[in-house]
Parts: sequence; C-alpha cells; structure tokens
Amino acid sequence: MNRHDQSRRSFLKSSLAMTGTLPLITGLAHAESKSADKPLMAYVGTFSSPLQDVLDTQVDLPPGNGRGIHLFKIDRKTGAMTPAGIQRMGTSPSCLAVNASGTRLYSTNETDRVGKEKHGSVSAFSINSEDGSLTPLNKVNSGGDGPTYVSIHPSGKYLLIANYFGGSVSVLPILDDGSLGEATDVKNDAGKIGPTTAENAPEGSFAFSGHDHTHAHMIQADPSGRFVLHVDLGLDKIYIWKFDQKSGKLTPNDPPAISLPPGDGPRHFHFHPNGRWFYSIQEEGSTLVLFDYDPKAGTLTARQTVSTLPAGFKGSNFCSEILVSDDGKFVYAGNRLHDSIGIFSVGPQGELTWVADEWTRGNYPRSFSFDPTGEFLYCGNQRADNIAIFKVDRVTGKLTFTDQYAAVGNPSHIVFLDLAKK
Repeated sequence: MNRHDQSRRSFLKSSLAMTGTLPLITGLAHAESKSADKPLMAYVGTFSSPLQDVLDTQVDLPPGNGRGIHLFKIDRKTGAMTPAGIQRMGTSPSCLAVNASGTRLYSTNETDRVGKEKHGSVSAFSINSEDGSLTPLNKVNSGGDGPTYVSIHPSGKYLLIANYFGGSVSVLPILDDGSLGEATDVKNDAGKIGPTTAENAPEGSFAFSGHDHTHAHMIQADPSGRFVLHVDLGLDKIYIWKFDQKSGKLTPNDPPAISLPPGDGPRHFHFHPNGRWFYSIQEEGSTLVLFDYDPKAGTLTARQTVSTLPAGFKGSNFCSEILVSDDGKFVYAGNRLHDSIGIFSVGPQGELTWVADEWTRGNYPRSFSFDPTGEFLYCGNQRADNIAIFKVDRVTGKLTFTDQYAAVGNPSHIVFLDLAKK
C-alpha cells in the first residue's frame, strides 16, 4: 500500500469517527443551551389574609394584601423581577424554604386555622424544573398557632417550624416523595415573660411587641445538624436542643438556653460561614449580639452588643431580619419604623463595626434576601406592598438602590432557585 492509499484510508476513518460523534456533540450543545435558558426564580411569601384571633397587644396586623406565593423571573444582569404567576393561598404563606435539590418548596401558613386547637399549617409543593411553577403535595398541622418560620434540617429529612402565637416549635418529617408527615416532636416554651420595656431600647422608645406571651420566632439547625436552636422573643431566650436524626426528637442541651437582656426580644439569628460566630438580632432592643458558638458542645457565649441604628437615633424601632454575607465580611440588620438596613463589617474575631445604613425605599422592611450570586439584595417592605432591589458592593458592603421595584401585597419572605443549575 502506498502513502497515498494510507493517507486516504486514514482520512476516511477520521471522517467516519467525526460523523459518529457529531450527533453526540450536537446533543450536548443542545442540552447545555436548554439548561442555560432556564430562569432564575424568586418565590415571595406574603400575608394573604388578615391576622385574626391574636392578642390585643399584637402590633403587626397586616391587611392581607398578598395573594399567596408570588412567582417571579429574575433578570440575571439587572436584578429586575418579572411576574411569573401566583400560587393562590388565603392562609398567609409568610415563610418559605426550598430544598437543596431545588425540587420542593415548603411554606408556613400563618393565618390558617386547623383542627380544634386552630393551629396553623405547613404546605409542601413540587417545583417544575422547566418553569418553576408549583404543584401542591399536601398540608399538615404545624403543631402550634401562627407558624412564622420554617427551615430545612441539613439532613434534608425534616422541617423545623417556629409557631409564633403558639409559643412552640415542631419537627415535621419529609417523606420520600417530598410531602410532609405528622410532627415527630413538639416543644412548648414556658417561663417568665420579659418586661414591656427593653433594657437596650433607644431613648424614647415605645417599641413593644412580644412581651405578653411566649413567642417562638425562629428555628434552625447548626451547620452540623447535631444541634437545633430557636429563639423565644417573649422569654428573651435562645434555646439549644440536641437533635436525634433517626427519631426526629429534640432533647435539651446543657445548658438548655441562654438569656438575652430583659425585654430586648431576640427575633432572628444567622451563623457566620465559619460556623463559630453566631449573630442574633433583638426586635425591641434594636441590637445585634455576637456570640461565640462551640460546635462540639452546642453552647453560646456572648461577646459583643451593638445598636442596629445610627448614633443619635431616638424613638421607637422594631428590628426584623439579619443576614451575613456569603463571604462572611458583612452583617445586614433590618430596622422597621426607621425603615433602613444597617450595614456592619465583620472584624478578624467576628466583631461588628457600623459601616452605613440604607433607606429601604418603603416602610416596614420585614425581611430581605440576597440573590444566589450575592450581587443583589431584595428587600420586602411589608406595609409599602413592594420589593425594592439593591446592588451590593462586595468590597464595602454598601447598598445602592437600582431604581427597581416589584409590586407585591404585604411581602414577608423571598427565596431564590436557579433552575439552570438543577
């Protein structure tokens, strides 16, 4: 065989090989293109019916302007929100959680009334992987009145629920299909209610919300999942539980709780990414407290307290949300009535230093969330019926309003899901 024939045969083999791989290459490119076309979704929980059967001292009575869970598509470059549907619910799905695989969404239904006890409920939904739409799976008793917070245990097998008006926390098992089972455990808070005046409140403050009853406001596992922490605003305590992942049971840690200053009212908390620093925000005291967290013992040791408000502020304010940036460099604190987000830098030992505060462009900022990139912050202004969108400066931590809003009645909570990554 001469060189010409050898070259011709090699060329034919190469051509056949390339022809065989072309469909595979084309298929992969098509799949990648299809995945890239999938949207970044936002789900907004709202108050969709007025709060009823509550204590006379309850100050936060939304009119119920929401329509359930509002869906939006997010512009990845500008952060703009485009309405993409509504999962209509008249039970105030005020807090939401999406599982790690992005296939299920859960909501606490704060104004639902289930059974003789008139408990609230928790709903489970499947998420359509193409357009993010929701399909109901089931609804179960939350284990208490007024469920206001839901988080998913790191194992992915349980939901953790804080029932604000019931003053209780509960554990709900997540079944194989993503639906929910009946509670494996319910714990009722008990003890001496704190004073009506917060020890650390600003001068001239008349802020009083939860010191009339036990009020479990937030519950979440630590990063390891071995311990579960929850706050009771009315008792001024943070509870720490050992968690049995096989049975879904909570048992008191040693010590079982840590106290905050009387009347200050712990509301929410957030772990630093290193898992060793723990930040708590107090609703009536308008403070942030830095704790050292021992992940082996599940214990908290307070180390620093700072005001969420700028120096010189006087009058009433109710704190709301707290978030630590994903890089651990900044802490953000929500102020209702002052209607601002306080921005704090995190020092080498976790200590906080005030940087600035940003007006939320609406009143009563109930909560705020970062998009998955951390480039945008979305603030839900409960009484202004809108979400205001801010650009985040990752170097300074400061926020710049993008001049963009989304209209949502009584927004309460926002979570994101990038369908292109699922």
